[in-house]
Amino acid sequence: MVTITRRGILGAAGAALACPAYAQQIGRWQPTRPIQLVVGFAPGGGSDIIARTIAEACTSVMPVPLVVVNKPGAGGALAAEFTARAAPDGHTLVMHGGSESTSIPAHRDVPYDPKTSFRAVIRLTRNGHILSCKGGDSPRFPDLKAALAAAKADPGGLAHGSSGVGTLSHSIFILLERAADVEFLHVPFTGGGPALQAMLAGQTQLGVNATDELGNQVTSGTLKALAIASEQRSPGYRDVPTLRELGYDIVADNMKGWVGPAGMTDEMVTYLHDRFREGMQTATWNRFVERVGEGDGYADGPAFQRSMDTLLDSIRAALKRS
Repeated sequence: MVTITRRGILGAAGAALACPAYAQQIGRWQPTRPIQLVVGFAPGGGSDIIARTIAEACTSVMPVPLVVVNKPGAGGALAAEFTARAAPDGHTLVMHGGSESTSIPAHRDVPYDPKTSFRAVIRLTRNGHILSCKGGDSPRFPDLKAALAAAKADPGGLAHGSSGVGTLSHSIFILLERAADVEFLHVPFTGGGPALQAMLAGQTQLGVNATDELGNQVTSGTLKALAIASEQRSPGYRDVPTLRELGYDIVADNMKGWVGPAGMTDEMVTYLHDRFREGMQTATWNRFVERVGEGDGYADGPAFQRSMDTLLDSIRAALKRS
């Protein structure tokens, strides 16, 4: 006969807390080694900064180190493939929500399924994309209506830049072409920075950038913001109308959050979600959000996945109509 004592219960509970492997056996999963936070872009970019900021914010709530691993290439698709093939043990996550999950798979085949190869954990940020032209005392266009009128009058004559073929900045203009019945000239670059510089130099007439990429160029007048492809106006750009306000049902946010390989258990996802959500309540994270000029971009895993799938489906539909 086995005798269960209060001392035995307390001892088992103490062992569970002290030994992650034992805790996992009784359904209390927690990480047992450093967690890889994979970023599909080079150090110093927007995704990298978000990853390193939330890793710092979670230092006090995670029992293991969070290690940012940069795997740039193919618009984030290389990092996505790496994570899709990783063991679903909760120790490898990739930053998702951008072109690798919402746009590139609509343009070409990728070695993963953006809807089924991953398990979404949490969305950290949601920044609108601003359509803009060169500013100054005499902006290239006073508003979006004027830009679309110019495009309609000269099909294929109005050039817009993008951060590359198949990226979200490319797809937003495809969505606008279908919605407004116009045709632009697409000029791809190697990233958002070079595309922005080309517009400022007069090599292209229109561009689109996430709000966290613009710095003070709109507020200083260097750029003229024409519209934002978001559900609501941005807290940092309250004078810029949404495309929906202007009559075009286009929502294409630049989202960033963590997903892991498909097969991660509910316990893993819940644990990771809750720790990152705690990190989003810290002063470190709040200072970052305030600096970027956006509101709280949080969504839980299922809502994050739905928002990515919806945007991907809209881009696929637009390409089929081309």
